[in-house]
Amino acid sequence: MTYIIVALKPEAQAFVDCYKLSKDKLDRFTLFSNENIKLIISGIGVTNAREATQTLINYFDITDDDIYLNVGICGASKEYDIGELLEIGSVVHQEQVYSFKEDKKEILCVDEEVSNDLHDIVDMESFGFYDAVIHSPAIKKFYILKVVSDHFEPRKVTKERTKMLIFDLINNINTIIQN
Repeated sequence: MTYIIVALKPEAQAFVDCYKLSKDKLDRFTLFSNENIKLIISGIGVTNAREATQTLINYFDITDDDIYLNVGICGASKEYDIGELLEIGSVVHQEQVYSFKEDKKEILCVDEEVSNDLHDIVDMESFGFYDAVIHSPAIKKFYILKVVSDHFEPRKVTKERTKMLIFDLINNINTIIQN
């Protein structure tokens, strides 16, 4: 089973459309699923991402083949192209670095939108996801994949563009998690 945690409905919609996922409720969260995928919408922020991920962990038995995946948009410096898919290997949260994959990108997880380019890659959920999966020893495979949505101009990010950015990269996301 592939378990996907996203923050926003437009991020989820790309997967819902591509995989014909059915809508349901799981605890306080919206869940979309089919026989191979369970996708939960966490809402914005570390706490929401942690709680949504933990809810999936609590409700479903974990097997060695299961994949946990945090997918979403991020702000990034102009070094990165809009629509570029980034595989994250370490998360910085509250000045602490948490590394889990070598030779992958580092993301700064913040509590509010960033409108300046003082950082390289920024999101608001990665640490919450990481914190939940790392404390569940049964989870063997997890990924944090982010799509550059803006160059620290969060006001320019729209629902439709967010869905399109994720939808355009679903095949690339599948390639990463299959390898």
